[in-house]
Amino acid sequence: MLLTYFQGIVMGMAMILPIGPQNAFVLSQGIRRQHAVMVAGLCAVSDAILISLGVFGGGALLAQSPLLLQIVTWGGVFFLIWYGWGAFSAALGKGSAQINLDATTSHSRYRIMVTVLAVTWLNPHVYLDTVVVLGSLGEQFGALRLWFVMGAVSASVIWFFSLALLSSWLAPWLQKSQAQRGINFAVGSVMWLIAFQLAKHALLEQ
Repeated sequence: MLLTYFQGIVMGMAMILPIGPQNAFVLSQGIRRQHAVMVAGLCAVSDAILISLGVFGGGALLAQSPLLLQIVTWGGVFFLIWYGWGAFSAALGKGSAQINLDATTSHSRYRIMVTVLAVTWLNPHVYLDTVVVLGSLGEQFGALRLWFVMGAVSASVIWFFSLALLSSWLAPWLQKSQAQRGINFAVGSVMWLIAFQLAKHALLEQ
């Protein structure tokens, strides 16, 4: 059982560590110290739901529904383009990057919740990584699938909360004007790169 649990942690970390919209958003909210723990919690809960769905049968359903995957993909493309534009606007705006950042991204708790859920649930990579890949791996453990799920979910909890707390701790150094511009530019670049990859993949699949 413990071996299966640790295998879940390892595979979960392998899926989470690459830089993506979730990680970029958690990092940016941690640096701004705007509900970073809440954002990390929502990401972890979302991953727990998706991993559970994948391991207990949802992966096969998604793999057999190209139309559903196309809908999610294009929704994610448009959202990432919009979010990336906001990040570039903050990076290239006139005056202090810090002032510009506060004016455009100091959102309410509700808006931050909606944004992090959109970043998560409108990103097809999340479905491929959690539902399809981890789901397929977890199904192989049979009666021990629950332990695999617990391990993968633990990886999400550890990673997202560590990222949120570490970025909040480093905020005094990362909130400087030049650093903010660089971070906003990096976030915008990640969003647009992933949007381009998703659009290219969706067009090739048609």
